Amino acid sequence: MADILTTMAIAAGVVLILAPLMIPLLHKLKFGQSIREEGPKSHQKKSGTPTMGGIFLIAAIIVATVINAPMSTEIVLALFIMVGHWILGFLDDYIKVVKKRNLGLKAKQKLLGQIIIAVVTMIIATEMLGINTSIWIPILGREIDIGVLFYPFVLFVIVGASNAVNLTDGLDGLASGNMAIAASCYAVVCMLTGHSDLAIFCAAIVGACIGFLRFNFHPAKIFMGDTGSLALGGAFAAVGILTHTEILLAVIGLIFVCEALSVIIQVISFQTTGKRIFKMSPIHHHFELSGWKETKVVFVFWTVGLIFGIIGLSML
Repeated sequence: MADILTTMAIAAGVVLILAPLMIPLLHKLKFGQSIREEGPKSHQKKSGTPTMGGIFLIAAIIVATVINAPMSTEIVLALFIMVGHWILGFLDDYIKVVKKRNLGLKAKQKLLGQIIIAVVTMIIATEMLGINTSIWIPILGREIDIGVLFYPFVLFVIVGASNAVNLTDGLDGLASGNMAIAASCYAVVCMLTGHSDLAIFCAAIVGACIGFLRFNFHPAKIFMGDTGSLALGGAFAAVGILTHTEILLAVIGLIFVCEALSVIIQVISFQTTGKRIFKMSPIHHHFELSGWKETKVVFVFWTVGLIFGIIGLSML
């Protein structure tokens, strides 16, 4: 338990030290956020707020993990998955913010990067860590071997989790707060399933996100950008895969799942019927456009995230 608390403190401390140094630098470099014109009008004042805060957010997780966790194969693989998405997110942000190309990386380029990360993950997980091709079903407490389907399943988990957290990062403190909650729950999962090294990794995520909230909560002084959100999503997928609790990942991270589903539902509805189900997707914008204050949306989503985190833990 001491290692868990120490790791959280180190990660939070690194963020609290680096943020005051990085925010003015990002301002000077004009690495500011571009705001969608079709979004809530209240968001227009956020234009120009520094982004790419994921640079030091993820650096804090790496530093705290390396200091406190033994460099086991599990930890190295978890860091690989997170850093791989960190690089993808950085390239995406760099193209959008520095090169002024609004779309960033092409979807095919991003997917190719995620496929490479997933393939390496599957090889190491099955050959070096001995993870089998079954999936564990919560409540039933049993595993079902899905054979060769396990490999596309792992790809789905990695792509789904990273993109879901990325979509959640649309309001001040929403993604960082929910990730702190989800990672706290997964630290418990890791300890209960005998993955103490990964519990330290989760603690680093919690500490870094809490430290980041000091600057990211409304009104945000910095955004994490894709650099942070894709990496956090990758880290979330990593702990689910390495603890072999991928289904539980969706329960504990239900907020992320709902954010992603709202986008999918909106796109399918508009393309097939020409009508929108939500006023705007991801779903947090729907509530904003329905009259909720940004802080209310964030606090409600945090509460829901905490409730489902507890439900997820009860399923073990």
